[in-house]
Parts: sequence; C-alpha cells; structure tokens
Amino acid sequence: MAVATIRTKPFETLPTTVRKPLPAGRPREWYETHNRRLKAMRLAIALLDRGVYEAASASNRRIRSEASRIGIHPPSDTTCRMVRALIRYSR
Repeated sequence: MAVATIRTKPFETLPTTVRKPLPAGRPREWYETHNRRLKAMRLAIALLDRGVYEAASASNRRIRSEASRIGIHPPSDTTCRMVRALIRYSR
C-alpha cells in the first residue's frame, strides 16, 4: 500500500536566529514568564515599526491583529499590558 507524503514549506515569520536551549531545572512559571516577555517584545517591535508610538493607541484588538499579521498566537490580556508597557518605556 502506498503512503502519500506531504511536503510543506518551513514556517517563516521572523528572521531565524541561532537559539540556545533554555536552562533546565527552573520552575515552570519562569519559562512561562520568559516566553511571555519574548512575545511581548516581538509585538512591541512590530507595532513600533508600524508607527504605533503611543501606548494608548495600542488596544488589545490592535495588538492581537498585529500578532496574527506576523504569525504568532493571539496574546493574552497580560501580554497586551506588557506590550503597552514596553511601548511606554521605548520613548
């Protein structure tokens, strides 16, 4: 019986960089916070590149639409607050 194989293109949303594995032995909350900060940073940079320089103009809806535009999962409310804080401190 023949088996079909499917080839897909690699998922490319951000420039690929050499990533080091995260250190083992930390509590789960540390990894969750670390990944949340990375996601917030990516979103803040993308919004700043699109001309959103005021935290007040970065609504949850706008942040989530930017996330879908750059190909990452929609952020939580906590991550959206982090994005606004990063935009606020980028001035």
